[in-house]
Order: sequence, then C-alpha cells, then structure tokens
Amino acid sequence: MSDNLRIIQELLAAQQAGTPVVLATVIKARGSVPRHTGSKMLVYADGRISGSVGGGEMESRVVMAAQEALQNGRTRVLPYALVAPQKGDPGVCGGEVEIYLEPYAPPATLLVVGCGHVGQAVAELGHFLGYRVVVTDDREGLASPEVIPNADLHLPGSFADALAQNPINAHTYIVMVTRNVLVDREIVPQIIHSPAPYIGVMGSSRRWAETKRLLLEDGLSAEDLARFQAPLVWKLKPKRQKKSPSASWLKLFDIVVRRSNCVIGELGNSSDKLLTY
Repeated sequence: MSDNLRIIQELLAAQQAGTPVVLATVIKARGSVPRHTGSKMLVYADGRISGSVGGGEMESRVVMAAQEALQNGRTRVLPYALVAPQKGDPGVCGGEVEIYLEPYAPPATLLVVGCGHVGQAVAELGHFLGYRVVVTDDREGLASPEVIPNADLHLPGSFADALAQNPINAHTYIVMVTRNVLVDREIVPQIIHSPAPYIGVMGSSRRWAETKRLLLEDGLSAEDLARFQAPLVWKLKPKRQKKSPSASWLKLFDIVVRRSNCVIGELGNSSDKLLTY
C-alpha cells in the first residue's frame, strides 16, 4: 500500500471516529526539496503526525501551523524557501515548496436528550441551523423518524446505550429537555465529565435547584455542576408566542450564541421577554 493511500484511509478513519485532524499536502515543489508534489501528512491535535512532507525544521513549522488551523478551521498555503537558514528559512536544500493545510473537524452535533414537544422543537431548530442532530429518549416511540423527521440519528432506549452509539466529543452540544427531575438525576452523572463545550438543562430555577440537591446527595460536587446551563435561555416576542413557547419561532437559543460567539443586545423594545425552561 502506498503512503498516500494509507494516509487517506487514516483520514477517513479519523473522520468516522470524530477525531480532528489536518491533511498537509505538498502542492508545489521546485528545485532540490525533501518531498515532491503530492506528498501528504496528517497532523493531529496533540501534535502526532502520520506521513511526512519533508522532516526537519520545515515539518516542525508545518505541525505548528496545522494545530492553529485546527483551532480556527481555516485552510491555508504555507510557502517555504529552503535556501538561507540565516534569513529564517527552514532548510538548505536549495529549493522551494508550498504546502496546503486542510483541517477536518467533526461536524457540530446537537444532542437532544428528551423527545417531547420541547425536544422536537429544539431538534427542528438545530436542523435549520445546520447542526448534525442526534435525538434520544427512553420512550422509544418518540425518538423516531416519524416524530422527528429531520434528525440525523435517532437513538431510542437507555441513555447509556445512546452514548455507546454516539460518543460525546468536543463538538457535541447537549440539550437536556427531559420529562422530570428523576430522569435528569440519572443522566447528568453520565455526561458531567464529558468534553462537550455546552450542556443545557431545561426547567425552572426551582426544578434545577431540586435536581442539584439530589445530585449533591449522590456525591457530585457543586464545582462539577457549575458547568451546566440551567435553565435554558430563549428570547422571543410575545406577539409571536403560541400556546407552547417551544413551538414559537425562536429568536435566540443559548447554544447558538455560545457557538457563534455573538454579542446579544435587545430584540426590540421593553415588551420582549426572556423565557426560561
């Protein structure tokens, strides 16, 4: 098997596993250079590499640039002259190369825990916003394509089974919209140390206070629970509010704000309301 074929297969495996990685490819080579056009290398978030685009100082710089590309998600071309180290060149081979960096990050996933009327609306919003939407509920008839047609993955059954089938990574945003405190009590310990950047829990402040009381009794710490966003925050205009706020056109959903790093101002006038769930 050629090196490039092995690297492409490794790239596909990383994508399937949800592992972020950068593909570095030599797209231009002129003169005396260590690797020729088409040579490839994978760079992982922890600095591991597979393959080579030349070794030495140049490759070290490529790895650093690739890790930056993983952070900002942008492709870029790295031009290098390999002539004069005293002028900052990363080599003395005498040639020139250009290396294309292509970051591959897992898709942003919205994991909706609970498929009642609120969960159905959240899943629909996530689909509209471009998330990969995964829904789960122990009520198997709700976590189904018939109830939530726009979800990408339906995981009926226990939450532990759902986690096994869809592991949480740093690109998973979790919204818990379950039916009661006891369900939250069971699920929270399973995700409290997950790498998810956002975990929101539906319910009033009173409901979350009761959930926290039970979880503290179970041995979880207040510091661990501080990472949960509770209650969820939604903004909408009263004139657009229907019988169920979850069925209204949502003007603001907290995870969208966190993902896009937006600064949110008022929606209009003082009649706007902040609704919590």
